[in-house]
Amino acid sequence: MLDSDEGFSRSYPAVPESVPSMRSALSDFAASVGAKADRLEAIRLAASEAVTNGVLHAYNGPRGTIQVTASFVGGEFWLFIADDGTGLRPRGPHSGLGLGLALIAQLADEFQILSRSTGGTELRMQFRLADRGDDPPGLRRDQLGGSVPSVARGSVSSAAIPA
Repeated sequence: MLDSDEGFSRSYPAVPESVPSMRSALSDFAASVGAKADRLEAIRLAASEAVTNGVLHAYNGPRGTIQVTASFVGGEFWLFIADDGTGLRPRGPHSGLGLGLALIAQLADEFQILSRSTGGTELRMQFRLADRGDDPPGLRRDQLGGSVPSVARGSVSSAAIPA
């Protein structure tokens, strides 16, 4: 387990009880590197959604683990959440509303979904913590954020994103 001012890395069992303990530990790290108010809440919520997706959907049969890694570099908070499960695939009719990925895309400044060559899925999220006063003219802050369709085009190979 890596935990320092520069990085955070922990593995959690893919069980519901892991979500609040991950959220608490990650929130402490994010706050320690300068995440405040709305950015801290965005990180907390996006991480909770991503880990919950792993808990609910990554594994068929025996439970595995979910790896949560974060770092702070150049004013940007990077968050990676990965599992070794069955990967993205179409779900049955009772698998939920499918809003988690769309919510993550709205919360993060950048967002990618990758199918791992070793199996499983990795979500990569970037949150800008530096002063956003340098946004280009005409760009509103509420326009910042990734989108599932733009992410899916180049990042998910032959996997359907749940609607």
